[in-house]
Amino acid sequence: MKLGRWMGYLAVMLAMTAPFAAAADSQPWSAAKANAWYAKQPWPVGSNYIPSNAINELEMWQASSFDPKRIDQELGWAQGLGMTTMRVFLHNLLWEQDRAGFKKRIDTFLGIAARHHIKPMFVLFDSCWDPNPVLGPQRPPIPGVHNSGWVQAPGTQVLDDPSRYPQLEAYVKDIVGSFSHDDRILAWDVWNEPDNDGGGNYAAEEPKDKFQRVAQLLPQVFAWARSQSPVQPLTSPLWKGEDWSKLNALNQIEQTQLTQSDIVTFHSYDFPEVFYRRVQSLRGYGRPIICTEYMARSAGSTVDNTLPIGKKLDIGMINWGFVSGKTQTILPWDSWQRPYTMQPPVIWFHNLLQPDGTPYRQREAEIFRALSAAPKGVVPDNAAMFPVAGAAVQ
Repeated sequence: MKLGRWMGYLAVMLAMTAPFAAAADSQPWSAAKANAWYAKQPWPVGSNYIPSNAINELEMWQASSFDPKRIDQELGWAQGLGMTTMRVFLHNLLWEQDRAGFKKRIDTFLGIAARHHIKPMFVLFDSCWDPNPVLGPQRPPIPGVHNSGWVQAPGTQVLDDPSRYPQLEAYVKDIVGSFSHDDRILAWDVWNEPDNDGGGNYAAEEPKDKFQRVAQLLPQVFAWARSQSPVQPLTSPLWKGEDWSKLNALNQIEQTQLTQSDIVTFHSYDFPEVFYRRVQSLRGYGRPIICTEYMARSAGSTVDNTLPIGKKLDIGMINWGFVSGKTQTILPWDSWQRPYTMQPPVIWFHNLLQPDGTPYRQREAEIFRALSAAPKGVVPDNAAMFPVAGAAVQ
């Protein structure tokens, strides 16, 4: 066949197959692809991360308060514990404020993280805490109150105004598209706890139809992110209940999370036996599993009793809180009703390190190092473990 005719034939074939390629990109990864991806990753272990001098994701990322030096120091501490990932929250208002600057700061963060061999998971939206985010200087922490300055994304004003949804679409597509082939990123968490009603004392400020609005938006957010053909998987974490095995018994948002996620993620702040039941209920979906929030010591979830289970079952593990700081998440959730203004609790609720990098408990640091150094699925003798039936400690 002559070259000219061959090139014409090739052009026709590419034109014919392009729609099928686009259709493939619009669908979640197959379970086989997701498991092949996970097999290439080191065991995902880390914390939900915000610098200790930031009260929320706005203060972390805005140009006036972005602190690469502190981030470098704190991620160095994470590397010393054997951590391989951090879950980090972004915000649509940061993109609207200064999209070029925001992306440059994300790139700076990724460069710092890569030097410490840490691949972060980025969170695009979040339904928890203050539903009225405002750019600019953030208010100081409320004395004695857990996570008193954390803000939702996109927040009530945007959720209540569908005319602003195209801005959300542009934000998702630009952020994911700008980093869609960046191997410094582990995954995209498109919406944290989307069916959460907020928490704290914000009930009167939440949209009355928040669930319905988020239920309609969530599939679109997945589609917007997937349209950029990221090499990183997409996900959104389940967090309510103990049994997610029967898809048709779940609410609309949970069904979207499970059918649209490339990898399955979930949260568990309960005793280890509850954590184990949740993992088992998700096994049937045949996909890699990462617990993207755990550890609430006084509620029963600790490093000692839960992290080794995750390692044994080859579940990625990301606890809430790294360095104690302005988020005040060493305080428990009930501090919203009873602020700890006289003295902090004896037992820290979240977080692993003091502001100077000293571990809250040296034993926890030892467990992190021992587990992260061992092969996937292997719990060394010097790490504690909740007894899992039929699975002896290796």
